[in-house]
Amino acid sequence: MRDVSEKHAADDKVAVVIVAAGRGARAGQANGPKQYQQIGGGAVIARTLDAFLTHPKIGPVVVVIHADDGALFRRAAGANADRVVAVTGGTSRQESVRLGLLALRSHAPGRVLIHDAARPFVDAELIDRTIAAIGERQGALPALPVADTLKRETAEGMIGETVSRAGLHAAQTPQGFPFWPILAAHEKAHHLGKADFTDDAAIAEWAHIPVKIVPGSPDNVKLTWARDIAMADQRLSSAPRFPDIRTGNGYDVHAFEPGDHVTLCGVAIPHRKKLSGHSDADVGLHALTDALLATCGVGDIGTHFPPSDPQWKGAASRIFVEHAAKLVRERGGRIANADITLICEAPRVGPHREAMTEALSAMLRISRDRISIKATTNEKLGFVGREEGIAAIATASVVFPGDVPE
Repeated sequence: MRDVSEKHAADDKVAVVIVAAGRGARAGQANGPKQYQQIGGGAVIARTLDAFLTHPKIGPVVVVIHADDGALFRRAAGANADRVVAVTGGTSRQESVRLGLLALRSHAPGRVLIHDAARPFVDAELIDRTIAAIGERQGALPALPVADTLKRETAEGMIGETVSRAGLHAAQTPQGFPFWPILAAHEKAHHLGKADFTDDAAIAEWAHIPVKIVPGSPDNVKLTWARDIAMADQRLSSAPRFPDIRTGNGYDVHAFEPGDHVTLCGVAIPHRKKLSGHSDADVGLHALTDALLATCGVGDIGTHFPPSDPQWKGAASRIFVEHAAKLVRERGGRIANADITLICEAPRVGPHREAMTEALSAMLRISRDRISIKATTNEKLGFVGREEGIAAIATASVVFPGDVPE
């Protein structure tokens, strides 16, 4: 699991604390705490993590777990365990949230979302609404108007009165806040020994932090009882789904300049010219790098390896491909196929195809049968036809964990 002090590229990313330290006794202990029970073929917490880790506005994520659940969490989270920081929680939800917030101090986020792991059906739209409502001194609470008629019970178990539901809302998570005010409110409550708050909006209210209500989602249910787990599993198991397979494309071109070889797909080929570029100008690997980065939406090769940076002068382009493949794996992706088409009049690619395939197999950590390298001429047309340079087109297919609803 990574260090929470690691800086993220965008300072405006929103941090997240996911509370997963409870025992979930009401859901039954036969299959372990509810956040680790299976719904739709995966753990509850795995689905919750995926909702946040795939959201473009989310930065560092802290998961607060029980002291006994380290191995259980890693198994449930899979590859995502290395993308978050896991910290040990306290004896109450309130204390666990405080410890999660403390773990974010070194990152100093501007905003933070606090979410219950047992709400696995949170969606991107709800996350967006909550984030949008957070102000410098204002929190945000997703909630639904109460629809049921409410009754107050007497000590004898009789109806004492009917409570008006006007203006009443059922609170959900994630609840969003400016980071430093909500941390200060939690710290103050802790030092004063006030440990009876049932959610973070209540602590904000006590600390005079205004909280704006935003529309919640009927689907964003909290799994509390064993029947909730069973219904969630049935819901996911019966819903039409398709695998999360993503395809990325990349294109690159480099001009010729005087030299004695070109580097294509990691292989040096003797030639009367070389390709011009800040690195080794491997046009095939540059196109493939962009294709891989596209599958997880993390920019292009220039974002990660700007040509203005002198450290990449003359660098082997396999560095770029291996970096992109690492980013894919960190997000739980598995590279299923890589296809590269080299467009040039010369040199001949065919005699070097096997060596190129072997080099790519090592870079991507996939078998040779998942790699395709092709070459074509431009029929003497354009800059390629005039032998002024080489172009390349690459396509990468990546399978990411989990299914996507139809």
